[in-house]
Amino acid sequence: MADMASTSSAPDRTPASLTVGFDLDMTLIDSRPGIRACFLALAERTGTYIDADLTITRLGPPLAQELINWFPAEQVEAMADLYRSMYPSIAITATPAMAGAREAIGGVQAAGGRAIVVTAKYGPNAKLHLEHLGLGPDEVVGNLWAEQKAEALREHDASIYVGDHVGDVRGARTAGALSVAVATGPCDAEELTAAGADVVLADLTEFPQWLANYRPARA
Repeated sequence: MADMASTSSAPDRTPASLTVGFDLDMTLIDSRPGIRACFLALAERTGTYIDADLTITRLGPPLAQELINWFPAEQVEAMADLYRSMYPSIAITATPAMAGAREAIGGVQAAGGRAIVVTAKYGPNAKLHLEHLGLGPDEVVGNLWAEQKAEALREHDASIYVGDHVGDVRGARTAGALSVAVATGPCDAEELTAAGADVVLADLTEFPQWLANYRPARA
């Protein structure tokens, strides 16, 4: 779907050593089945109604931002801890990789670069997903959302950040990294473009070829 790809005249920000950051949920993994199952289990455990089908339409922001829709504010922290403790036994095996995820990470590493994951997900659970699926990033940083992601992107000198949410676009731009968006999450291509994404791809299957063309063009 080359017609979905768009580029801007963003300046060259490629360092001598390439580091590419990736979001996790709905970028590298289709976390909807696992998260849905975990919310259903949380609802059963607590006796609280949760529309699990609705929750998976708005993935991206931190867990607390979803829990506040179903629990009083004073219970959110405890419910987040409970959800995270239940998560490994419920959500990991139910969650597949997104199409092209393995090739996207491998393409960066084959080019001599480093692939890091920067996600709002609880770090230990993010690592469990990546290990279970055999995805091998060089670093995993959790618990960072939107502009907060710039902290890790700057620390690791990432020149590109790939994500599916407008929050990922904001994180990339705050870090001064090229924002590459994939229209596989809750935000469509038009919304990602409007948020300031430098490049919009249909999904990660397009990323290796885009990266191969991007590097020689700026060599």
